[in-house]
Order: sequence, then structure tokens, then C-alpha cells
Amino acid sequence: MALGHSLRLVLAPPHPAGRPFLIGGAVAALLGLALLGHWLFWLGVLFVGFCLYFFRDPERFPPPRAGLVIAPADGKVVSIVQVPAPEELGLGDAPRWRVAIFLSVLDVHVNRMPADGTVMRVSYRHGQFLSANLDKASTENERNAIALALPDGRDLAVVQIAGLVARRILSDAKVGDVVHAGERFGIIRFGSRTDVYLPPGVQPLVSLGQTMIGGETVLADLGAT
Repeated sequence: MALGHSLRLVLAPPHPAGRPFLIGGAVAALLGLALLGHWLFWLGVLFVGFCLYFFRDPERFPPPRAGLVIAPADGKVVSIVQVPAPEELGLGDAPRWRVAIFLSVLDVHVNRMPADGTVMRVSYRHGQFLSANLDKASTENERNAIALALPDGRDLAVVQIAGLVARRILSDAKVGDVVHAGERFGIIRFGSRTDVYLPPGVQPLVSLGQTMIGGETVLADLGAT
């Protein structure tokens, strides 16, 4: 059972964002064959293999219970602190719990919505490309911040953050979109970080160093007091 699950994860179909890279690698491999450039052929094959692995997009199954906040990405929790939400989202300056998830180049990089709600603001901000596992990456790195209005009237933020190698953030979220927990909304190319800012007063249910499964691991319970 465990072996079958691992194979399904590794062999999952790639995210559409990986298509240009896969096509480029395939073209390089074909050129290598046509020109008898064996080094180019094997380079193309290796690149295609890497892209198939990096852009893999396995199915995920969010917990069925409403009112949960789930991990927006695979990776490890590198920071749990109380800070204000990004100022560009206009959510006020009251401290709230922020859970930061670092994605290594080996993790699945597809981002998923952490909760049910309506997208009320999307803000892209240019910045630096510091290593995404540094705490200051949340404020200084290039990022795409999304504010969600939850069904109960509270708000929550999820932020895609570029890293040292990651130079491209892709997001499909648009203001007015009604979204659901676990729904795909974007991807960050090659190593990155994703932060979740919980509603004020909501406590995180994860710990530092914990491994997250995007779309499945529970970060918080909105109904807990």
C-alpha cells in the first residue's frame, strides 16, 4: 500500500505550468538524436525527468469537515509567530498567528487554498530573492498575497513567496472568486515558501519542523475557542 502510494505521488501528471519546460527538454533530446549529440540527448532526458518530478500534481483529499484551515503547500513548518498580515492586504495591524511552510526543490509545488471563502484582495509585490527558509523572507522577498473572506465573516491570508532559486510565482486567484479548501490556485517555480495568516484569535495546531501535505494537513480549527 505504501509503495503504491509513493508511486502515485512520483508519477502524478504534471501541472500545466511545467509544459514549456517539458517541451523544451523533449526538443533538446530530439535534437541530440538528430545531430548525434549524445550529450545533448541525455541532458534533455534528464531535464524532462526532473521537470516531471518537480511539476507533479497529485490529487489531494481535504478533510470533509467544514471550518478547518489546511496546509496550502507541501513542505516543513519553519516559523510560527504572531505578526500583522501583509500591509498591502489591508487586514489591519493586529498580530495574528502566521504559519510559514518552506518548500524544498523536492516538494510538490502546487499551491492550494487553505480554507473555504471568497477572494477579496490579491496583491503582487516585487522584492528580493533571499533564501525562503529565512524569517525575513516573509517581508522582504517577492510575493503574491491573497486575502480571503471566510463564510463566518472573518478573514485569512495566504502568501506565495519566491525564494533563492524560485523566480516565478503563478496564481490563478482573482478578486470575487469563491474558493474551497484544497482547491488548486497556483504554483511557485523552483523552491519557495507559503505563509498562512490565521484569523485573529485562532490558534495553530501544528509545530515547528512538522511536515505538511498540501490540501490535507490541518493547520487550525476555526471553530475552536
